[in-house]
Amino acid sequence: MKQEAKTTGFGYGTDSMKPGATINVKTESVSLKKGSSKITVNISKRREMSQSPHYPKYAIAKYDLHAGYIFPEFLQSLVPQGTPEYVDSGQKYVERIVRALYYFKQCALIGPSGTGKTHVTYLVAELTGMPVWEVNCGLQTSSYDLIGRFVGLGKENWIDGQVTSWLRYGGLLYLDEANMMKQDVATRLNPVLDTRGHLVLNEKDNEIVTRHPYAMLLISMNPFSAEFAGTKPLNAAFRRRMSVWINFDYESVGDHVSKKEVDLLVKRTHVDESVGYQIIRVGAEMRRQYKSGDLPYAPSIGDLIHWAVLIKDGSDPMSAAEETIVALTSDSVEVQSDVRRLIESIFRGH
Repeated sequence: MKQEAKTTGFGYGTDSMKPGATINVKTESVSLKKGSSKITVNISKRREMSQSPHYPKYAIAKYDLHAGYIFPEFLQSLVPQGTPEYVDSGQKYVERIVRALYYFKQCALIGPSGTGKTHVTYLVAELTGMPVWEVNCGLQTSSYDLIGRFVGLGKENWIDGQVTSWLRYGGLLYLDEANMMKQDVATRLNPVLDTRGHLVLNEKDNEIVTRHPYAMLLISMNPFSAEFAGTKPLNAAFRRRMSVWINFDYESVGDHVSKKEVDLLVKRTHVDESVGYQIIRVGAEMRRQYKSGDLPYAPSIGDLIHWAVLIKDGSDPMSAAEETIVALTSDSVEVQSDVRRLIESIFRGH
């Protein structure tokens, strides 16, 4: 008996999954030969919409962002893997972002540095199986970087930019620090984000690139203020094309210390809970002073975790803080002294 296996295509189904979820089904054709007879058996291998262990924690099953579609194999490396869960206190950021993308295909995230905008973007991409095309916007970012350009002499070697590749193949385009984009760059995106849904490549004989049906967009930015150098009011036309705006803030600020943030830090670093509480308490007070303009930087949960890791490794809290939180906040000797006094008062007072 001879057995041959060959992949022939993909199918889709929803049985054995929670309501609204999608399963991608890979079908293989197996041929069994004996003498002049041939029997063909189809074997289906099911793959859930998300392989992330955090998927059940978020109520997003009914929002399948690419139902009945599998992104090409060469894009699979762009789908994030191993992103930690995002902890909030009932704001449901993940669910709200996925819902916005499901209905409108584009969404804006706004909030101070360290509130988890990029983290939640990568988590959303992993949970929904979307490849990420990331652009860190800045004053030096040109339309050539986003759209593409010819390389070398002549017009034979055209290289697509991130935006053009996203339009052709779909996925999640993430524009980080979007309000630092130059006006000419933002203007090029306007026809992509409205009912026209296409980009005209003036640089490439006016080729028209139509937006892929599963091309989603997330932009993130810090609030426009003098504290964030390089930020400016978002282009009004571009702003109107963002269907949903989601505001982010820190979990712990001032006298409010989030138990969830303490638990997350303890879980990630295995420091004693009392130490974890003091670390988050320091972070909360630094964030309060940052928001009032007294400090130039507020620590993210990731920054506080780095501090806790060194403490768990055996450093005393002040020595570990010198290598992490103190140096991170500012190069100013005066500011660093303020941070040291803050840390000492909280740890000694506790």
